[in-house]
Amino acid sequence: MWYPLLRQLLFLLPPETVHYMSMDMLQKACSIPWMRKRIAASFQLKHPKLEKELFGLHFPNPVGLGAGFDKNALYLPELEALGFGSVEIGTVTPLPQPGNDMPRLFRLPASRALINRMGFNNNGVLAIRARLERWQNLKNKEGYKMIVGGNIGKNKVTANEDAWKDYTRCYDELADVVDYFTINVSSPNTPGLRALQEKDALQKIISAVQERNSQRATPRPILLKIAPDQPEGAWQDIADLAVSLQLSGLVVSNTTIDRSMLSQESQKKAEAMGAGGLSGLPVREKATDAVRRMHSLTGGQIPIIASGGIFTAADAREKLDAGAEMVQVWTGFVYEGPGIASKICRLFI
Repeated sequence: MWYPLLRQLLFLLPPETVHYMSMDMLQKACSIPWMRKRIAASFQLKHPKLEKELFGLHFPNPVGLGAGFDKNALYLPELEALGFGSVEIGTVTPLPQPGNDMPRLFRLPASRALINRMGFNNNGVLAIRARLERWQNLKNKEGYKMIVGGNIGKNKVTANEDAWKDYTRCYDELADVVDYFTINVSSPNTPGLRALQEKDALQKIISAVQERNSQRATPRPILLKIAPDQPEGAWQDIADLAVSLQLSGLVVSNTTIDRSMLSQESQKKAEAMGAGGLSGLPVREKATDAVRRMHSLTGGQIPIIASGGIFTAADAREKLDAGAEMVQVWTGFVYEGPGIASKICRLFI
């Protein structure tokens, strides 16, 4: 009941400012042991029916937080306290990069949507690895169960023909400190990145990462995150590659460059905001269609984590009915607040 009022106040400030301000405040609160226990008691929902075995991993619940929220692995203990079963950090690139110029994150409150053109801003793989090492130590000490995935990409300055080198570098650095990997070739905010979804380029990247992975005593699950905007024939190519290269799973889907589902008023506002990927409630049906299509094209052989327009338990049910095994939220977290994970989890009990 209290969050809609707080959201109105927060929305008076720029989105990126609010993001770090609110998460830093949560971090300070969680640094006080009794406060962390109280926060966890308020937002975590634990039940045997919520536990999920997927990719050989044990998830405490099927509601994850998508990549892009905690790019630099700064807030993992706090997100665990909010009840998420998993978090994807990143997108991580080998070298630090500032991302695109600000402003680069915009709200469309009337449509319950966001537009972002962040551009893989992150601290680089070495700094993020150090934080993940601290998380692993804390996780072992405190008995935290939350799964952490590493969403990896290429630096803006890396030519597409050399992209595989960036993905394997990130894999090499993070393989000991994440539970699974998601290869991200589908963000619309790095020039030329989506061209890597073409069959030959994609096969080269996945094969290079899989080769590294096969050399490990305990290989990590390798997932692929795809865009909802695909030429007709590309869907089948991606499905075929996912099956033939034995990917562990797919994340379906990333933000969209399609704005046709917005109202006229929101389209005008979005046009003034400029380029960027659209997320939130308007993409719900498009994302669900993408899940349904990939489930069908892969014959259900490749598990799918659904992302896109998930705000409520009903939205999550729609994705599961389309063929997904689990869900990830992001924009829904912004609009629904810190109770979103537990609200959706109640669907499964």
